[in-house]
Amino acid sequence: MAVLHWIAAVVFFLQLPIPLYWFVVHPQIRFWRRHRRAAYYAGLALSWGVVTPSLILFHQQLLRADFPPPAFIVAGFACIAAEVWIFWRVKRDLGVVRLVGTTELSGQGEVISRGIYSRIRHPRYAGSFLAIVGACLLAGTNAAWAVAVAWTVLILTAIAFEEHEMRARFGAVFEDYCRRVPRFLPLPTRAK
Repeated sequence: MAVLHWIAAVVFFLQLPIPLYWFVVHPQIRFWRRHRRAAYYAGLALSWGVVTPSLILFHQQLLRADFPPPAFIVAGFACIAAEVWIFWRVKRDLGVVRLVGTTELSGQGEVISRGIYSRIRHPRYAGSFLAIVGACLLAGTNAAWAVAVAWTVLILTAIAFEEHEMRARFGAVFEDYCRRVPRFLPLPTRAK
């Protein structure tokens, strides 16, 4: 059971800060483009600096004392494994430099529409959502699910900020990409 708690806690530690990081960066992107290194430090401090103490303080509320049902364990690991595979694909298709937001901060780059990005626009966020669900299944508490709901609202808002910035940066190219490729679910290919 302690192993399940650690896995859930590590997933929460890695995934929960993501929308907070982008809340720091995207709304003030013009400022951060002039101060790129400071953007990373501020984003990391204001995201992991909030999440880490919260996880430590509220770990007993987030993680159940007893063993979750076997079906929850299997489903939880399946969700986390799917996120690992999606992350690998995103890293392969984008590269590490793009993955950590370097192109957002530089204001350069291009709309990537190959690989996994030819099927869904936000695979990294979809994968993060799966990881959060997996961690909630392993954690097995109402508090974990409440955190997941709050995280989902935050990530959807961060995505809105990101798409606004992409529209400003790439205009019609991004609009066309949005028409062709769904946000999260890999649906049958749309007409081009």
